[in-house]
Amino acid sequence: MKNFKIGGVPEHFNLPWYLTLRDKSYHEKDINLRWHDFFGGTGQMCKALRDKEIDMAVILTEGIIRDIIDGNECKIVQIYTKSPLVWGIHVANNSSYKSINDLKGKKAAISRYGSGSHLMAYVNAENNNWDTKKDLDFEVIKNLDGAVLGLPNGIGDYFMWEKFTTKPFVDNGTFRVIDHCPTPWPCFVIAVRNEVLQENEDAIKDILEIINTTTEEFKMIPSIDKMIAHRYDQKLEDVQEWLSITEWSQENLDQKTVAKIQNRLLELDIISRKASYEELIYSL
Repeated sequence: MKNFKIGGVPEHFNLPWYLTLRDKSYHEKDINLRWHDFFGGTGQMCKALRDKEIDMAVILTEGIIRDIIDGNECKIVQIYTKSPLVWGIHVANNSSYKSINDLKGKKAAISRYGSGSHLMAYVNAENNNWDTKKDLDFEVIKNLDGAVLGLPNGIGDYFMWEKFTTKPFVDNGTFRVIDHCPTPWPCFVIAVRNEVLQENEDAIKDILEIINTTTEEFKMIPSIDKMIAHRYDQKLEDVQEWLSITEWSQENLDQKTVAKIQNRLLELDIISRKASYEELIYSL
């Protein structure tokens, strides 16, 4: 049996992986796939890929593209979730900030440099015509728990994280939502280390085939909304809204989309150069 380690955030997007692992679906292909939760998000996963602690990851598109350009020896093999990720822009409930303009020049709490929360702060700044060199400042808080503890105590001024994951903390009065900022591209992709791809291409194909079968049918699973609400401690109506706007994919990024993402990242000075399509994408 071949052994593989995959990483991802412990959020509702990744429930299809839990279901396939629970059902031992990969064993039928003589594959032992082990899941690792990364509460620190994209930056933490990029490091784990570089350090060979995991073989593949379900990871934010902009984050892994940036890290591949910076030397992470991986390739994107498929889009996982093709709909945009809706980032909530949060402040502590006890803060005086009321609008996006109030946050100009203030400190964005980020999980780490190179993370989605870091990169999307640039996208938000550009959306609001801020000067990204003068109007952005950062405070590293490691993860969502760090923001829950930090923001009410003045560690960071605002925090960007996936809207529905943070909703329970809005409902309980920890955070207020100032606005939302969707990604201008498909939000999650599956990335695999080059070495693993070269040695195990057929097994990676099998893994993708199994997860794709599950995501194609995911919304039709009886009471899936109730399962998500219970497992991730969310309100049923929030889960139902999330399901209505979320679409999975079984395809890879096309050249036009890769060019669009890189153009935007280059404009924001998040990447220093544009990579070729073949540097970033592997077609199975």
